[in-house]
Amino acid sequence: MHQRAAHQPDPTVVDSHAAFQQILNQAVSQGGLPGIFAEIRDGDERWFGTAGVADTATGRKRSPQDRFRIGSISKTFVATVMLQLTAEGRLSLDDTVERWLPGVVRGHNHDGSQVTIRMLLNHTSGIFSCTDDQEALNRHETHSPELLVQIAMAHPATFVPGSNWAYSNTNYVVAGMIIERVSGRALADEITERITRPIGLTGTYLPHGSDPTIHGPHSRHYTKLFRTEPDAPVHDATEFDSTMVWAAGGMISSLNDLNQFFGALLGGRILPPDQQRDMFTTLPTHRWISNATYGLGVSSVTLPGGETIWGMGGALFGSWSYTYGTRDGKHMTTVNVNGDWVNSGWDDPIGVFTDLLQTKFSRLGDT
Repeated sequence: MHQRAAHQPDPTVVDSHAAFQQILNQAVSQGGLPGIFAEIRDGDERWFGTAGVADTATGRKRSPQDRFRIGSISKTFVATVMLQLTAEGRLSLDDTVERWLPGVVRGHNHDGSQVTIRMLLNHTSGIFSCTDDQEALNRHETHSPELLVQIAMAHPATFVPGSNWAYSNTNYVVAGMIIERVSGRALADEITERITRPIGLTGTYLPHGSDPTIHGPHSRHYTKLFRTEPDAPVHDATEFDSTMVWAAGGMISSLNDLNQFFGALLGGRILPPDQQRDMFTTLPTHRWISNATYGLGVSSVTLPGGETIWGMGGALFGSWSYTYGTRDGKHMTTVNVNGDWVNSGWDDPIGVFTDLLQTKFSRLGDT
């Protein structure tokens, strides 16, 4: 059998990268996004692609080192910390919220004595999502975790704990508060000491307090504030007080860091086997990402071609991201756009991401 010479590029991979780059280009030329970039990781091999700009004022291109707000991908980091505390015997996933935060989850049929930590992490708590009340959030310049929970408690519970599934950012705010109560340290410090420093993530952090800046090299973030008309005004949302989402979506990272983190997590190099099994035990979702299931801070998505990939997505004003890969973590793809709209060709950035991931994983035989 004929074998390729050592280090000769695999034509299948080269073709996949070319098709991937074409979609990046179309996302800008047809979709109207300011900029998009991606890193593909196959074992030790990496590929970087980009289109559009990092800054519409200067025309600067997006670079592999650029950092961006990762939104709900933050939940994976928070769930990982919680599972590490579980592995150390410092808490149990079956502990109730009331045990660690007495009286915090209470009112309008919310009852912390009936909600477990597991329910928080897999979104079966029934706790109202604080970010669904934008009017209440906008009445405050900064947002403490306690305030976010109080906003949620002013609304009826979505359902009886454990009886259904609904995505709620309040779940992870409460989870972050429990981590701080158990550990005695700020959540940002726990993430640094337990995850980012040990595995060498140099561009990943949860801002302390209400710091609105992105430290280090970064792209500008552009938003139309959910308006869908093509001529809607564009706002620069790069400086943003992320206390509004905190543990549910306030982190900052980079392409390389996200691929490295999820590759290690999927590959079983961060959590012990029991906690790994807990994290990747998934449930069907409702009114969320199509063809997705949800575990503890992670999700699986079945692509149109039938391939199932694992990871998480996140969206915040002016920054949408996807990080997904194979279950063994050997093949990862992270994509970010620095705008939160698409003018044509796709319904939203998730449509762009789905096409990119389908191109990557179907062409490589789901590897």
